[in-house]
Amino acid sequence: MNPIYLDYNATTPVDPRVADAIGTALREWWGNPSSSHAYGRAAHDAIEAARGQVAALIGATPEEIVFTGGGSEASNQAIKGVCLTRPRGLVARLFTKAMPHVITSAVEHPATAKPLEYLRKLGIRVTVLDVDRHGLVDPDDVRRAITPRTRLVTVMHSNNETGTLMPVRDIGTICRERGVLFHTDCAQSVGKVPVDVREMSADLVTVAGHKLYAPKGVGALFVRKGVELEPLIHGAGHESGRRAGTENTPYIVGLGVAATLFREGEAPAEPMGGGSAGASPSQLRDRLHAALLAKLGDRISLNGHPERRLPNTLNVNFHGQIGPKLLEQVPRIAASVGAACHEPKQGQVTVTPSAVLCAMRVPPDISQGAVRLTVGRYTTEAEVDEAAELLLAAVGDSRLKP
Repeated sequence: MNPIYLDYNATTPVDPRVADAIGTALREWWGNPSSSHAYGRAAHDAIEAARGQVAALIGATPEEIVFTGGGSEASNQAIKGVCLTRPRGLVARLFTKAMPHVITSAVEHPATAKPLEYLRKLGIRVTVLDVDRHGLVDPDDVRRAITPRTRLVTVMHSNNETGTLMPVRDIGTICRERGVLFHTDCAQSVGKVPVDVREMSADLVTVAGHKLYAPKGVGALFVRKGVELEPLIHGAGHESGRRAGTENTPYIVGLGVAATLFREGEAPAEPMGGGSAGASPSQLRDRLHAALLAKLGDRISLNGHPERRLPNTLNVNFHGQIGPKLLEQVPRIAASVGAACHEPKQGQVTVTPSAVLCAMRVPPDISQGAVRLTVGRYTTEAEVDEAAELLLAAVGDSRLKP
């Protein structure tokens, strides 16, 4: 019997319809998209069709979509591309005396935080904004942090650990008013909630294929028309000169199909491992939370905003527990924790609290019991009910142990 998969924020299974499209592309559209002959044109046309599908999903135009090797590459391209682009004309002369300034939040994914660490070493100034206890950035903090040197604000749309949805529309409006570029990482959002780049006033948006029931190794970056970026990968003029490297036609085709499935709201196909579609993600999430609350009461607490969060994400602290050890007791559940577990030499387990939960000021003795439970397209009510029973049993057993 397969484990109950409750780790959809880590990755999603490839939808069988996406897999079928990839298979077709592997067999039929294997030509080099840059070649001018019939085989190249067939691959090129397949990529352009996918470009239109991804653009339609997020409210962009096809020419504003750059295909990448994944979400991390897309965010690196956005952040480094903005900061390493040399401004022209009068602006260029103004920037010769000082490096650009970037604003971000304390709860970003490493795909944003690590590129900013690298840019810091080059002398670029980075302001990291605090979040409240729900993990939200205050748009007024963004407004106050902007200086004449600010070139970019990068704040994620939804947090990968807690699911909290940031006020990106307000932040984007502030950036547009101040003439500052705005990047938002929508890797966790696309495929779970509607994303519209125009409503967000976003200039750059990250999309990750494997969070959208497409394969790992493919993603996209929305680049608003008129925004100039230094390429992250230099070479030939692929992707209109914005990302060198022969395009991965089959996976791009798969991403396009995945985008269309979500945009059109089609019912899930039968998953590879069996099962069937049931309640909505938010219903399943709330059903699981209610079952845990009914038995544990104030012995669990929610991480993230109670309403403004992804419909599939439940991050809770099991008080008096250590998240990794709790999950070890329930191998039937495939889930993640909100902390990094380490095994010291003496054999005792210690937990380094999640940087996200630390930024939200969750006490360490509470956050060490954090577990992230995320449902998805193929999760059933029966699985949620069984997962709740298994977790409750594990908590009960651990309380009896010396």
